[in-house]
Amino acid sequence: MLTRVGVPVTSGAEPSASEPEAATLLCFSHLRWNFVFQRPQHLMSRFARDMSVIYWEEPVDIGPKETAYLQVREAQDAPGVRIVVPHLPQGMPDDAREAALGRLLDAHIATIRGPLITWYYTPMMLPFSRHVEANVTVFDAMDELSKFKFAPVKLLELEQELIDRADIVFTGGSSLYEAKKDRHPSVHCFPSSVDRAHFCKARARQFDPADQEDLPRPRFGFYGVIDERFDIELLDKVAEMRPALSFVMVGPVVKISADELPKRPNICYLGGKTYDQLPAYLSGWDVALMPFAMNESTQFISPTKTPEYLAGGKPVVSTPIKDVVRHYGQLEGVKIASTPEEFVAACEEALELSRKPEGGWLAEADLMLSATSWDTTQARIAGFIHDLLGVRTGAGNPALLVAAE
Repeated sequence: MLTRVGVPVTSGAEPSASEPEAATLLCFSHLRWNFVFQRPQHLMSRFARDMSVIYWEEPVDIGPKETAYLQVREAQDAPGVRIVVPHLPQGMPDDAREAALGRLLDAHIATIRGPLITWYYTPMMLPFSRHVEANVTVFDAMDELSKFKFAPVKLLELEQELIDRADIVFTGGSSLYEAKKDRHPSVHCFPSSVDRAHFCKARARQFDPADQEDLPRPRFGFYGVIDERFDIELLDKVAEMRPALSFVMVGPVVKISADELPKRPNICYLGGKTYDQLPAYLSGWDVALMPFAMNESTQFISPTKTPEYLAGGKPVVSTPIKDVVRHYGQLEGVKIASTPEEFVAACEEALELSRKPEGGWLAEADLMLSATSWDTTQARIAGFIHDLLGVRTGAGNPALLVAAE
């Protein structure tokens, strides 16, 4: 259901005087909920089991003479998550945009009565929200956004302000932790986790999706965002060197032109897919790829797809991304390669492994994956927030306590 106005974030009977009101988590994200299902969606959907979650997205432009409004809808794939999208007249000066966003935000959260947690994935939303009085403020640094293409000029300045204001900082990987740990007294590393049950579906034989079923085998696949972090020259060279292999690229193309992508008969671009569709595509591959470019935009990344590929039973070939090498490079099922020649050789080694699904390489990967899950990660994070709420409100929040146990 869509609406243009804010709606109450709590419903039902009024809580009694002895019954603490449920917390509300207000998440400011630069990533749209329906773009690619990754860290924000995994964590927010789990927090929503125990509290109200408001997921605030970046603004959408409307006609210059239209009136600013909020589009509000419930996330179809995550009960309890309310997605809020500001719509602003095109061409507004920056100060007017920030003022309009602040008014829309204030109107939407005016009904909140219980503890409020503000959670930031981007410091660029601080200018219109810094006045909000939250019980706990979180900065979850999942990427080093300042290294990305088209990063705003003010990003670093606002990030420092956000770090100074935050009660706690989480990082999405070890490299990011090392970069942030001396900038705040409470920084905690929570690397990418995995929903093993979801991706283990790829281990069972599934019907090939229609746009993949006719592609020749063996197949080497990638899913994720195809942007400046993707090494298009490496893909082009590897595909040229092995014309008998099929390279399947699944995901949206952003911040680069589709015209820049290599065009070869054995490279197929299938576009973006939903999170629920990914296991079916993964099931039809022999080897999973992570051909990331080695540049400043990948210096601090910790790809979620590494454990997802392994949970799907596929050996992985990756360029030497620091966090991949650090956490997975010792596994037999993860091959690291820098040059096109090394990448081709690693692909051939991984292909041999894929033909031994019951081999020791998969048992080794499973043992490692058994120690990580998004449920565990969210529960540990919830424990930190519960402790902070207890300090700020004088008593812990029962909903968070349940999540943390």
